[in-house]
Amino acid sequence: MEWVCTSCGFTRGLFEEYYWKCPRCGKPLSIRYSVRGEILSSRNTWERYRGFIPFMPEKTRGEGLTPIVAEKYSPHTLLFKLEYMNPGGSFKDRGSALAVYYGYKMGFEKTVVDTSGNTGISVALYSKLYGLESMIIMPRTAPLGKRKAVSRIGGKVVEAEDRLAASSIVEKYISDGDVYYVAHLWNPLYIIGHATMVYEVYEEYGVPDYVFAPVGSGGLILALAYGFEKLLEQGLTKKLPRLIGVQGYSCQPVYEVLHGKRIEGEDSSLADGIMVYNPPRVKEIAEKIDRSHGEVVLVGNSEIQSSLEELWQNGFLVEPTSATVYAAYKKIKNEIPGDATILLVLTGSGLKTL
Repeated sequence: MEWVCTSCGFTRGLFEEYYWKCPRCGKPLSIRYSVRGEILSSRNTWERYRGFIPFMPEKTRGEGLTPIVAEKYSPHTLLFKLEYMNPGGSFKDRGSALAVYYGYKMGFEKTVVDTSGNTGISVALYSKLYGLESMIIMPRTAPLGKRKAVSRIGGKVVEAEDRLAASSIVEKYISDGDVYYVAHLWNPLYIIGHATMVYEVYEEYGVPDYVFAPVGSGGLILALAYGFEKLLEQGLTKKLPRLIGVQGYSCQPVYEVLHGKRIEGEDSSLADGIMVYNPPRVKEIAEKIDRSHGEVVLVGNSEIQSSLEELWQNGFLVEPTSATVYAAYKKIKNEIPGDATILLVLTGSGLKTL
């Protein structure tokens, strides 16, 4: 197992030293390890898919193996992946379970991360599990419920003016040798951990034709691409889905890279989870979407709000960021073939935003 930089060729043993970005060129790192493609019968996510991950965390709180609700929304079959039913209320638990465990094994005593909310709850939860102190830097505009959740778990909330300010504040902690900068926007363990949801979908429904996912830092959509590619490499499937990334008009960096322009539209700040202006893997995200013959769909607050209300009325208690995928689906459904199977990833619980 080793760190690998695909930009400059840097490599180093995974457990020799932690790097949140390439020490040579500053670009995001990947992890190289053997993939066996085995799926076991365990009800523990990490045991079940240990053939797809570099190592197994010692402790679990039941993350993963979330329900899939399949329903006919004429003319399509929609697969709602209920990631908000993870222990910390979001898909982030899959990545944090691996990433925080890695920090623990590397001997760190504290964790720090900058986030709009869900990652903060997740990092605080798994840090507590391994006896690590956690400092969660959050914009003061983050939902109060998320800030309260971090504190109640035992994390220390450090407020910042906004998301960009949070990214600046975290820099003062990085040089402290006993602090593990989880760096979820950069850390490839989040991509590997999130990809376990792909194997769950595959086991139950095969490979869908389309996958809709909100895009903030982009770790989720990269994980979806990664997971389906691993299935293809292992000979478990012969096709890949089209990736539909969802962003808001207020913050559309992936759309801008993909199309070379910005589209003006309604404010979309209701979906705080995708308000990431400078995702470090933005070019990689755009390339994965383009290679899949996918697209980035932009939505605004009115579309998000109406989709949020519709989802709640149908029993999906999600947060606004999750509702963006349903809003995007409704926006382009007439462009999708009628026999298509479509995966919608519902990322976070709305109970934290009440």
